[in-house]
Amino acid sequence: MTDGKQTDRRSQAWFGASGRSGMVYRSWMRNQGFGPDVFDGRPVIGIATSASELAPCNAHLTRVAEAVKRGVWQAGGFPLQFPTMATGETLMRPTAMLYRNLMAMEVEELIRANPLDGVVLLSGCDKTTPAMLMGAASVDVPAVMVTGGPMLNGKYRGQDVGSGTHVWKFEEDLKTGRMTQEECFFAEGCMARSNGHCMTMGTASTMACMAEALGMQLPGSATWPAVDSRRMETAQAAGQRIVQMVHEELRPSQILTREAFENAIRVNAAIGGSTNAIIHLTALAGRVGVDLTPEDFDTLARAVPTLVNLMPSGKYLMEDFCYAGGLPAVMGELLHGGLLHGEQITVTGRGIAENVADAERVDPDVITGLDAPFQPPGTGTAILRGNLCPDGAVIKQSAASPHLLTHHGPARVFDSPEAYHEVADDPDLDVDENTVIVIRNAGPKGYPGMPEVSNVPLPAKLLKAGVTDMVRICDGRMSGTGYGTVVLHVAPEAAVGGPLALVRDGDRIVLDVPGRTLRLDVDDAELERRRAAWKPPTPQHTSGYAWLYTQHVEQADQGADFGFLRGCRGYEVPRDSH
Repeated sequence: MTDGKQTDRRSQAWFGASGRSGMVYRSWMRNQGFGPDVFDGRPVIGIATSASELAPCNAHLTRVAEAVKRGVWQAGGFPLQFPTMATGETLMRPTAMLYRNLMAMEVEELIRANPLDGVVLLSGCDKTTPAMLMGAASVDVPAVMVTGGPMLNGKYRGQDVGSGTHVWKFEEDLKTGRMTQEECFFAEGCMARSNGHCMTMGTASTMACMAEALGMQLPGSATWPAVDSRRMETAQAAGQRIVQMVHEELRPSQILTREAFENAIRVNAAIGGSTNAIIHLTALAGRVGVDLTPEDFDTLARAVPTLVNLMPSGKYLMEDFCYAGGLPAVMGELLHGGLLHGEQITVTGRGIAENVADAERVDPDVITGLDAPFQPPGTGTAILRGNLCPDGAVIKQSAASPHLLTHHGPARVFDSPEAYHEVADDPDLDVDENTVIVIRNAGPKGYPGMPEVSNVPLPAKLLKAGVTDMVRICDGRMSGTGYGTVVLHVAPEAAVGGPLALVRDGDRIVLDVPGRTLRLDVDDAELERRRAAWKPPTPQHTSGYAWLYTQHVEQADQGADFGFLRGCRGYEVPRDSH
């Protein structure tokens, strides 16, 4: 050690090298105006930013990165910003989920290949947060997440409107004539009126909260709106903290323990979080060797009530949640009820209990208490099993209609979401309110990428008749901003020969959420006859990334990661090529 600077840091294999190699590394960096003193052994901090105008939720992250840089300089580090791809759900086709694993690979290899001692991860839209966490966990250098924050509350004709959630509502209003196209155009701008990600408790907000609940994000930082000045204060604080984490050698592997994931699962239940958290947390757990099963999300959450009154399950939005006390208030309440591991270490270097000791529920209508919760225990995410989903399926009870949680009815089967949309407005479509709509070939391999298509809109003729919900079953996903009685993540998926591939029109399907079962009421012998006649779909892709994806992606119950990316590979200093 010299003047507090460590000379054997990873970055010093580059910047502290002698001879030609050191000259190459330092001189090319100096073309950006850096003086020689930045190569003195101080921590080199990468700022990974997914800023992109093609990912609207992430477009403002360049400004957030500047705040991080301030913090790194203040703490005596050397900040270097670098771009990553941005997987924005709003524009990418066929689905951003197809590219989550690719982004995770990119983040991992960029960190491993460059002279970085620590990294700050800047994310926004829902897939960017888990992708960055997955990549950083696989390298295991000190890392802090900084999410970009939600948009301000939407405002339309005197009422709050939520991004995503009101898309589905406005679509129904258009179909039933309650809203004109001109009114809808106007409402679009009212719904998304600032930088930031969805301000409902969709997947982006959920995963920001998950990063904080896991201990990978500074306390209270998940909920500040993107345009609130305290978002930048948080980013600056993260820049300061990552330098200290390098000194302390505090790594993701020390934070992302089994106890951390149990905390996150219970927090997800308490906030009424997205079902997509199951996929992403399972994939992240696989990177650090923590074995999560679908049942963990059911058993750990059963005793947890929903405490946060937010859309799509409630009426408020993320801005309200933030000012009501944010996630620390929720975690403090859960700690008082003995539902969290309070000693679990976080990026602060302290345990969760210490982090949230002073948290306060400012507005008890937005963040309720355990004594009078927004929704009682047992109303969160449920994991179903049965002959239609032997490896599991998921339903978000808080977003479903209570009268449909126990239901049986005839199947109406569609081999793709597009096949359903082609006939959804047909007034002669053979469905009624008891029909169970089955959408298949929307899983990880089948689409590919497992898109957010499961909550297909109700048939137009039923909407006009006043039907507001019906059971839908799919091997795809649903946006966290969505709602309805929708069974998701059916595994194995139809494209690999899962039982969903064997369902025929008219088959009786029995849903029993309290009993945690989903069953096809067809005898085993008939199912075996159908299986013998089933042929796998013709592969859509024979080259490129989509081919790689379909060859290696795991099923939904395993997190839809690539099997070859499981585990922490750590890092070695790359060979010197100069």
